[in-house]
Amino acid sequence: MTQSADKGIKRVLLSWSSGKDSAWTLYQLQRDPNIEVVGLLTTFNSQFNRSAIHGVRQQLLRMQAEAASLPLIEIPLPWPCTNEQYETIMGQALDDARAQLQMDAVAFGDLYLEDIRSYRETQMAGTGLELVFPLWQIPTDQLAQQMISGGLKAVITCLDPRVMPEHLAGYQFSHQLLEELPETVDPCGENGEFHTFAWDGPMFKNPVSVVGGEVVKRDGFVYADFLLEDSA
Repeated sequence: MTQSADKGIKRVLLSWSSGKDSAWTLYQLQRDPNIEVVGLLTTFNSQFNRSAIHGVRQQLLRMQAEAASLPLIEIPLPWPCTNEQYETIMGQALDDARAQLQMDAVAFGDLYLEDIRSYRETQMAGTGLELVFPLWQIPTDQLAQQMISGGLKAVITCLDPRVMPEHLAGYQFSHQLLEELPETVDPCGENGEFHTFAWDGPMFKNPVSVVGGEVVKRDGFVYADFLLEDSA
């Protein structure tokens, strides 16, 4: 048994997408005296070395983990990747992470999609690991305001142009953005309307300063690339 377990501290591995919800989840976990975050787990497209879905460069996720003073467990996924492949790879990754980090639970930044939560619970059944959802069912209009007012800084890396204007790709997640979003778009983008990269906030010891790069349209989505400011 670990020293943390002896003290009744729950050791938590956080599923990390690089976005604002993951970052805010980390902050909530950090504020809980009964929780120790022991690492971040992320998946990335092994062909392009970018985070799955968000399209963020792998280097930037590593800088986030460094800014959070946490190890980053990187899970390469083939492209394309079937559900069966994904589940096999993730199952092995969790086994390896548990052996390495001796965690008690896995946390997710899900907000209200019941099907996503049910999928996670089904996949994790039998592992003996607790699932933690710190942001679950917080009204997203309130949550978005809390994030921004709480000092979280993020940029939009991907958006669905079918539901929101293309020019918002690359925008800062801000009060101004919330005012510009169509009423049909969730303030936190929980339905996949947009995804973000969190570059600063109270969960980090220092900002991950980035500059905007190329904006491209691919597979029906608009992606805004970001690079480390020093390497731009």
